[in-house]
Amino acid sequence: MVLAFSFPVAAQQRAKVPRIGYLTGGAPAALSARINAFREGLRDLGYAEGKNIIIEWRYAEGKPERLPALAAELVRLKVDAIVTGGEAATRPAREATSTIPIVMTQEADPVGTGFVTSLARPGGNITGMSRIAPELSGKRLEILKEVVPKLSRIAIFGTSTDPNYVQTSKETTLAAGALGLMLQQIEVLGPKDIEPAFRG
Repeated sequence: MVLAFSFPVAAQQRAKVPRIGYLTGGAPAALSARINAFREGLRDLGYAEGKNIIIEWRYAEGKPERLPALAAELVRLKVDAIVTGGEAATRPAREATSTIPIVMTQEADPVGTGFVTSLARPGGNITGMSRIAPELSGKRLEILKEVVPKLSRIAIFGTSTDPNYVQTSKETTLAAGALGLMLQQIEVLGPKDIEPAFRG
């Protein structure tokens, strides 16, 4: 009787501790608020790092070229899931595995980038959250027009090398036309372009 009772308890103690990979292009110092929120969310679900869950943190420290190797490293560690912080991390994670679940965060347009088939039915091994940036572009202009009724001209900064830019730009242009706004799109490829963009 005692042996029969003890066995499942011992089995529970030996149960595998879930291991999550966290992959991001940033540095820990710059992402501290987001990381703390992630840990807090896990605690709300009953998970405490180092006790009943292991998190493998991988930061590219602002060097996106490191992300593919870091993603491959997480796959070799056989993590149970990979959480990605932004598109720059999601793409190499998807290229590294088609079987480990990937939970994307901060994605502007996961359908447009091809990460998921649709928001309702993602398909594949990727799921997560979307900022639905293209769809919200028009709504932002509507709100701006409500706040400033005499608004007639607006400029937006964008980066054409960003895969999300094309769809967001298209949605913004359509919304501007419907609201009777003259839209000027200004290319900003890096920090050095910001000041000239404001002067222009």
